[in-house]
Amino acid sequence: MTTAAAQKVSSESAITVIPQAGYIGAEIAGVDLSAELSDAVVAEIRQALLTWKVVFFRDQTIGHAEQIAFARRFGKVTPAHPYEENPPAGFPEILPIDSRRYGVQYGRKRTSYDSSWHTDVTALVNPPAFSILRADILPTHGGDTAWTNLVAAYENLPETVRAFADTLDAEHTFESRAAQGSARAETIARKPLRTFHPVVRVHPETGERALYVSPGFTRAARTIRGLGPRLSAHVLDALWEEATRAEYTVRFRWQPGSVAFWDNRATAHLAIPDAGHLDQDRVLYRVTIEGDVPRGVDGRLSESVEGDPFYGS
Repeated sequence: MTTAAAQKVSSESAITVIPQAGYIGAEIAGVDLSAELSDAVVAEIRQALLTWKVVFFRDQTIGHAEQIAFARRFGKVTPAHPYEENPPAGFPEILPIDSRRYGVQYGRKRTSYDSSWHTDVTALVNPPAFSILRADILPTHGGDTAWTNLVAAYENLPETVRAFADTLDAEHTFESRAAQGSARAETIARKPLRTFHPVVRVHPETGERALYVSPGFTRAARTIRGLGPRLSAHVLDALWEEATRAEYTVRFRWQPGSVAFWDNRATAHLAIPDAGHLDQDRVLYRVTIEGDVPRGVDGRLSESVEGDPFYGS
């Protein structure tokens, strides 16, 4: 990226925001995430995040404690995951994205728990507002992650389609990918998560409207309230296709010391499953920040069918 493309956040700040794609993604330089950040710097990072939907930091030297401390500057940090029972000792907020835990599928190592487009844990009535992912062990190549801008996807729909989508609610469920009969699968079966969210949610900070049809969580039920199964499936397929068009995406190549920080209220992401055949480990660590209950264009709120809100501290 040329110097001209870099954007100084303020004349008093050393932070530089470097856009990475036309609609989404920026790299932030000049920040040490292991340090105690000023309120002004935190505000600048937050503004860059709201503008670019996902921001990236390079060459960071932080562990679990520093990652959690950084996350707390942006809100309440939740436990690792509604179904995570084995976080790292002493760090219940950390979710390992660890290929060593997932085994082999179709003859290849699974490098991520979910390799479909999704927004984190939208089966909750209050899905996470933000997620922060830190690289630890990486394959020599492959294993990138992509994000898509759900605000851009909505804004570029024809007006009549936007007006129709504004009125819809889709069912989000947590579909277990754990081995049948495993302790995790049994836990998920005992504590199901199911919520109806507006297909278009209004961002609580920016007021932007975003498509909210996470394929990873709406594919199992394929249900839109008021539409039959066949029509629901067709409508969701069309919206998923729009939401994940290549022009709305950015692809991030992980390197040692890389950190990604994204807004779940305006993005979906994809762990690209192109490294499983390499037989190399891929380990990253995620923390999430408590979110609000989504609100539709007309002010209606999401409705929980099964499961409790997920709160942080």
